[in-house]
This record gives sequence, C-alpha cells and structure tokens, in this order.
Amino acid sequence: MTLDRLRPMVSGVLSPSVSLARRMGLTPNAISVLAFLLAIGGGSLFALAPRRSIPLLYLAGAVCVALNGWLDLIDGELARELGVGSAAGDLLDHVLDRYADIVIIAGLAAGIERYALGFAAVTGVVMTSYLGTQAQAVGLDRVYGGLVGRADRLALIVAVGVVAAVVRETVAGLDAVGWLLVFFAVVGHFTAIQRFYYAMRAL
Repeated sequence: MTLDRLRPMVSGVLSPSVSLARRMGLTPNAISVLAFLLAIGGGSLFALAPRRSIPLLYLAGAVCVALNGWLDLIDGELARELGVGSAAGDLLDHVLDRYADIVIIAGLAAGIERYALGFAAVTGVVMTSYLGTQAQAVGLDRVYGGLVGRADRLALIVAVGVVAAVVRETVAGLDAVGWLLVFFAVVGHFTAIQRFYYAMRAL
C-alpha cells in the first residue's frame, strides 16, 4: 500500500520544480533544510490550532507538510541531476526527515494534549523508518515496504489537517487528529515489525 514505491514514477512530474530549484541556485542540502523548516512550521501550526481555537491553522499546517513532502522528493532528484549525490547528503536528508516526522507528530499531539498517544505514535513512526534503513546497513536493499511508509504518513497528515480545519466532532473522545495518532501508533509499530520480519528472512 505504501506510496514510497511510486517514487520512481513521479520523476517527470518533478522536473519543473527541479528546474526552478536549479535556476534559484539551490543545492540539494539547502532544499533538505528548507523542507525541515517547513516541517517545524507545520508542527507549530498543528500545536497552535486547537490552543488558539483557530481551526484554519490546521489547514496552514497541512500545506506546510505537503510542501515538506514535495521538497523531500526534489532534493534527491536535484542531486541526481547535478551529479552531486553523496553519502553525506543522504545522511543529512534522512536525519532531517526523522526530525521532521518527530516535530510534526509532536505538534499534532501537543495541540490536543495527548502526549502519551503522541509518544506511541512517534516511536512507531521512527521505528518504521529505522527498520527501513537498518536493512540497508546490514547489506540488504533499503526497505520501503509495509502498510505505511513516509509518503503515506505525510498524505494522511495532510488529509487529516484539512478535515480538522472544518470538523470538530469527536468519536470515543478523540477527534480526527487523535484517531490519526492512534493509527500511527498501531500501524507504525506493525509496519516496523513487517520490515524487521522481511529483513530477517532475507539475511
């Protein structure tokens, strides 16, 4: 189900954005940093939306997260086009991606004051990503499989951000953001286990 498998299919769609980045003189690392700054903005807006009783801040946060995901695709394409791909750049990209995941989910949890749920969600997300790259570290291909990858998470966060901007109803005491955190907590850890199982079978 993971959207990460579709990455090779969107290279043509990315071309205008990559060309724009080149004309602006941006480097792949600069784009990675910009994507992280957008993640900080998104997480902050998610945290403020319910606290300030301004639901539309959820919509602004969703836009930031969508742009974070888009730039996360562009940095790699730009590196390949410029021929400047490096282990250092790959490391920076992955470290900033993990911090971006943490900041965004922390913002969602802080906004509705569900810190334990946020902890469960963010550990599931981080372990999913960790197992994906750890497989590569032990000599396998990088694993993008499982129920939910990063692209899926970002798409869900954007969708829920839009919903949260207009719908405030709760189910069993949780609103749309709360149920998204439940989903990440459960499915994130399940996806991590899937990736661990795949890696162990392949070794």
